[in-house]
Amino acid sequence: MRRMYFHDQPILQANRRDFLKLMTGVGAGLTLGFSTRMALAGETAAATNSAGDFAPNAFVSIDKDSQVTVLMKHLEMGQGAYTGLATLVAEELDADWAQIHAAPAPADAKRYNNLLWGEFQGTGGSSAIANAYMQMRTAGATAKAMLVQAAANSWQVPVSEIRVSNGIVSHAGSGKQAQFGELVDAAAKLPVPDAESVVLKEPSQFKLIGKRVTRKDVGKTDGTAIFTQDIQIEGMLTAVVAHPPRFGATVKSFDASKALAAEGVKSVVQIPEGVAVVASDYWRGKKARELLQIEWDESAAMTQGSDEIIAEYKALALKSGLVARSEGDVAATLAAAPRTIEATYAFPYLAHAAMEPLNCVALVTDQGCEIWNGEQLHTGDQMAIAGLLNIKPEQVKMNMLFAGGSFGRRANPKSDYLIEAVNIAKTQPGTPVKLVWSREDDMLAGYYRPIYVHRLQAGLDEAGKIVAWQQHIVGQSVVAGSAFEGFLIKDGIDGTSVEGAANLPYAIPNLQVELTTTQKQVPVQWWRSVGSTHTAFAAETFMDELASQLGQDPVELRMQLLEKHPRWQGVLKLAAEKANWGAPLPEGWGRGVAVHESFHSYVAQVAEVSVQPNGQYKVERVVCAVDCGVAVNPDVIKAQMEGCIGFGLGPVINSEITLTAGKVDQTNYHNYQVARINNMLRVEVFIVPSAEPPTGVGEPGVPPLAPAVANALAAATGKRFYQLPIKPDAVKA
Repeated sequence: MRRMYFHDQPILQANRRDFLKLMTGVGAGLTLGFSTRMALAGETAAATNSAGDFAPNAFVSIDKDSQVTVLMKHLEMGQGAYTGLATLVAEELDADWAQIHAAPAPADAKRYNNLLWGEFQGTGGSSAIANAYMQMRTAGATAKAMLVQAAANSWQVPVSEIRVSNGIVSHAGSGKQAQFGELVDAAAKLPVPDAESVVLKEPSQFKLIGKRVTRKDVGKTDGTAIFTQDIQIEGMLTAVVAHPPRFGATVKSFDASKALAAEGVKSVVQIPEGVAVVASDYWRGKKARELLQIEWDESAAMTQGSDEIIAEYKALALKSGLVARSEGDVAATLAAAPRTIEATYAFPYLAHAAMEPLNCVALVTDQGCEIWNGEQLHTGDQMAIAGLLNIKPEQVKMNMLFAGGSFGRRANPKSDYLIEAVNIAKTQPGTPVKLVWSREDDMLAGYYRPIYVHRLQAGLDEAGKIVAWQQHIVGQSVVAGSAFEGFLIKDGIDGTSVEGAANLPYAIPNLQVELTTTQKQVPVQWWRSVGSTHTAFAAETFMDELASQLGQDPVELRMQLLEKHPRWQGVLKLAAEKANWGAPLPEGWGRGVAVHESFHSYVAQVAEVSVQPNGQYKVERVVCAVDCGVAVNPDVIKAQMEGCIGFGLGPVINSEITLTAGKVDQTNYHNYQVARINNMLRVEVFIVPSAEPPTGVGEPGVPPLAPAVANALAAATGKRFYQLPIKPDAVKA
């Protein structure tokens, strides 16, 4: 361990070369940048950064020791983004994997924008590899082309005769060779080639893409990885906040005299979010917070309970909503159908419950603001903070650290906890302030996956065909009032509320999807796999029930209805085959299937469950098939499918946020239980070979899990399940 410095303030950090390099060199700004066209052509010797390293673009820096630093525009929160992005660069650079180091890029939407989002830097929607696939490959290929040209010039040989392999540039005819570091000075003097002129590898030439490599988000098992809680700046203070007990409540008055008298307390300040205690450390701040006497104004506060909200939504589902999709004449077909089936599904609020509670370090000076954070929405947070302080966005410097999970929470549309940190820090100008939320603060703060209710109706004809499908979704919007509202809400329809339903692929001639968007004081936002968290369950369990009513095999019925969707069929067929669909199971066991597409990736899962007479059940096995285009890192893909399945299991067996008279009932992991090690199951993951462009894997493994398990339980018990979580009392005969 050694001390490092941020603006002449020492920080205890691990001895990580790449992190130091970012803050002392690359982070200060590269001369060249990447636009959405991937490279700026015509530049010359300025292909260096302030550390003197060869930096032909905004993503690659090579020093004289031949160490290659890849700048990561996306947050690493456990999903493997650092490994995937580094793989793309290393592949085209023909670097040795051991010489590749990953480092976080600064917040700069012009150079580091998410290409799927426009000029906006951020991580989400399983978009990291999908948006950067060609960009990062081109970055690596550009650096390689310049190194090769430098070698050709030096050795007086044709470029076509030079080869690069495992970080060595060589010329067979002369026997000459060089490491990258020996060529960086000469390469930095060359013009940067135009992106269109750079030749990328054919898939048959890949050495790293599609292969297993060691991960680059190192240090998580030996304590050297840097998270926000690890940041210790000289003179730093710690803040904790007393938040209202109900959503919508505000501070009416408070007495801080006892808290101010406590040891280590520096100040107590009222902020829009509540009352903050600023102290020398977390423990002293937390104990002082307990001494605050606050009177809350609850005149506009939330007073409904979860059961009341669900009842209200069920009533709304019986009415008409805004039409998100309409094909054929659903009403007339349902009225004329010999047989109709109806089901209503209810889904609770869900917390993100990441292992690392929310935290942030903020420093406000007369020059601007600096943030240290597991930063997920760089541009949105940068703009929100700039607006709060009435400064320019470029005056907000954001240091991106690792995040201990997020599942969407750190991509808050209102920048909630960052704004809270800055509101406190601006009362302590020139002093770094670390905001720390306890697990209870995190659990009670809202920004949950919303409560949703779905009402589905289907019409069956005399030939046993599904001729009509009517679906009405009721719930809050997760994008209303955010920067994403303009392109995610069209004609009053929040696309994230109906995704997975409005694009249902099954060949049903008469199909209609409606949406009723509600408003509640409970703040909500996206949760891992967003709308598909509920639409997949409703659609896939209802489809399973229809198969039962029609006396058809659930896999065969789906295959018939998916004839025009070969990638859906591909994962469904593979999962069924690998799970030995149709094979006998032990007494008391059941097998269920579900298939879903989200974020342009296709996932099918077959679940096997065992059920006891008292209703206790265990998910024993899940076979998962995924088609995510080119499999950049197969091991990461498998790990993400396994993680998605473990994550998605919690809301099936016990996770839910409930309200009683407007107050949240759950406070910590003891009463908001996620899946634990004794709940974990045998998971088998199979990747469909594909030459299609890569798509995301951080979220698409979540949606099929719950319906596959519910369908397996139905197969074992003969009962259908319409509400999550599925508790033993509901399963018991």
